[in-house]
Amino acid sequence: FSFSALLSSQEAPEDDPELGMLSLQKVCEGKKKVLFIGVSCGLSAPFVAGQLDFCLQHPEVYTPVLLGFNPTHQARDEPIPGCKFTFHSVAQRLQELSQRRKAFLINPAVGPEAISGSSRMKGGSATKIVLEVVLSAAHAAAFSHKSVASDCRGGSSWTQVRPSSFTPVTCVCCSQDDLLSISLLNEGSVCYLGWGPMAILGLIDASECNPTFGADYADIRGFIRGGYKDLNNNEGPLSSLGPEFCIGHEDFLQNLLPGLADKDTWELSTKLVLNAVSTGAHILKGKVYRNHMIDLQVTNSKLYRRATRLLQKLSCRAESECEEALLKAIYGADKLMKDIISSDITAHTQVARNAKKVVPLALVSLLTGCSLKEVESCLEQRRVLRDALEELLP
Repeated sequence: FSFSALLSSQEAPEDDPELGMLSLQKVCEGKKKVLFIGVSCGLSAPFVAGQLDFCLQHPEVYTPVLLGFNPTHQARDEPIPGCKFTFHSVAQRLQELSQRRKAFLINPAVGPEAISGSSRMKGGSATKIVLEVVLSAAHAAAFSHKSVASDCRGGSSWTQVRPSSFTPVTCVCCSQDDLLSISLLNEGSVCYLGWGPMAILGLIDASECNPTFGADYADIRGFIRGGYKDLNNNEGPLSSLGPEFCIGHEDFLQNLLPGLADKDTWELSTKLVLNAVSTGAHILKGKVYRNHMIDLQVTNSKLYRRATRLLQKLSCRAESECEEALLKAIYGADKLMKDIISSDITAHTQVARNAKKVVPLALVSLLTGCSLKEVESCLEQRRVLRDALEELLP
């Protein structure tokens, strides 16, 4: 769990509060004063909850800050295995301490995501804006020896984002999305080649497509001119970890360019365009059904619960029925054995990492009564997942 998370999304650690605490403890070893900013867009990640709880236990060293985009009362209130706290209880403690400026809670309302649950879009962009404002203000205060807190509280220029601040990208992206979806539908790929900091945004956008859309790492890839030399990461080159970690322009020239066919084509706004490009392509590929990410990977407890709720919403069936259908799809079994039923969510998500089209399989089998093999065969015969669902579902 390190710099590789920038290139290949790491969903599983999100469920581990102890790992969060130990990671923070390791980074801050020997420090006398630490300002810790925990980011969880939906106020839900146990990893972050563990870090914040650790900060609250050591107020002489840590000042905790929670950054997210839900009201505190909507923070996740499910029990965390092995812990006496929930994210909700941690958020409440932070809110109480914030009255005495012993902790801070930053949770502006950004509204629902364009695609339900895709927090990389509004949530990710708002996180970038908030952190850049806070850190630039802190930098200015440190070198001017003057507090900027009053300016931040009173100035409406940065607390309100006006529509005129953004250049419309819809027209630019529509024609691009058509071309990119054709590439993906024909087993092709989309590559972002960039230079400097903007290339890093391409790397991040590409890494998010796997957990968000169930995409293969080769579907959307990012490359930066100098590779790891330009990234200047502590671990150095990570190319030995696999082809998805080969990110230099030289890697593109050596590994992808020779295979190009005649159909291939040569700061904040960049991120938004990249999000729009990859999201639009996956929508046209059929990965979004009724404004939901229908092919999401069920790789942690949050996504497991989201998949169950999604099945409930789309099928109007009971939660128990939907969870049973989800487990059948995860394990590829039309009948669940006792050992599967008795296993915890962590065990289910470990198996789900290697499963494909889990939610679509569960939904169609739930509503049609067909076996998983029959459903899988039907889905494989249709190129666009959304069209397949609309055709198969009653």
